[in-house]
Amino acid sequence: MAVRGMNLCSICGLILYFVAAVFAGRDFYKILGVSRSASVKDIKKAYRKLALQLHPDRNQDDPDAQDKFADLGAAYEVLSDEEKRKQYDQYGEEGLKEGHHSSHGDIFSSFFGDFGFMFEVYSGNFVEVVRNKPIAKEAPGKRKCNCRQEMRTTQLGPGRFQMTQEVVCDECPNVKLVNEEKTLEVEIEQGVRDEMEYPFIGEGEPHIDGEPGDLRFRIKVMKHPVFERRGDDLYTNVTISLVEALVGFEMDIKHLDGHKVHIVRDRITKPGAKLWKKGEGLPNFDNNNIRGSLIVTFDVEFPKDQLDEKEKQDVRQLLKQASTQKVYNGLQGY
Repeated sequence: MAVRGMNLCSICGLILYFVAAVFAGRDFYKILGVSRSASVKDIKKAYRKLALQLHPDRNQDDPDAQDKFADLGAAYEVLSDEEKRKQYDQYGEEGLKEGHHSSHGDIFSSFFGDFGFMFEVYSGNFVEVVRNKPIAKEAPGKRKCNCRQEMRTTQLGPGRFQMTQEVVCDECPNVKLVNEEKTLEVEIEQGVRDEMEYPFIGEGEPHIDGEPGDLRFRIKVMKHPVFERRGDDLYTNVTISLVEALVGFEMDIKHLDGHKVHIVRDRITKPGAKLWKKGEGLPNFDNNNIRGSLIVTFDVEFPKDQLDEKEKQDVRQLLKQASTQKVYNGLQGY
């Protein structure tokens, strides 16, 4: 009986060890400071805030800054992905697929660069901005207020008067400025342009004896590593091989929102050739039903290895192209 009891204890101990081992690893919810029921929006908001605070460039005196930022990136990568989050919730970090490595610097770049800005111009978004705003609160005592210049007349003698200017103030309840955290939601409209402003009336700096000023957000669209904006059009470059340039090719370009733009070329593509895809640009700010074009410029990558004499002869025979050497002023278009 004692042996059976000991075996049962051993089995329980193994089960407990197995459970502990499965759920070993980092607590991604704790790292992001969110609950296990947090929405994707809450997770993105928490990551955006903490990534700016914990970025190594802002914490150069902290020897653990790189590790903290890596933990934050790992937490966001898992919890922002529905499938990975389910797997993590069930098995912990160790239960996630092994061998998957990513650059958390790239996550930061895409979140604040690609996803956070050019994507928002394409699809629109709401961005939450947390601001510490000074608020006027009542305080003990009185204070001078509504001060103004007034003229006072003083009689110096018979027929003699003197006019002087003096400051006259009223008495008002005393106030003090207290910082309060306030969250503002800025709507990034589709097709928004650089230097456009979004005003928030009365959300500016306070004025004790008057109305507070306005707070204005000025839009600055960050550069994108793949697309360049010119008006409502998007420009990008695609490098193809010499073989593809000669015989044609098919490919997909991943757009800002993830949809694929399919390209088919069944003809010779010269270096610098351009392809227009109408309706694949940015939405027009004034009329979102109108979209610009996606202009693709093709670059041709030539083989790095030199051809031997037989290969050169084969190419000449295949192309059957006579020499077309010509010297001209290309800058002037002659």
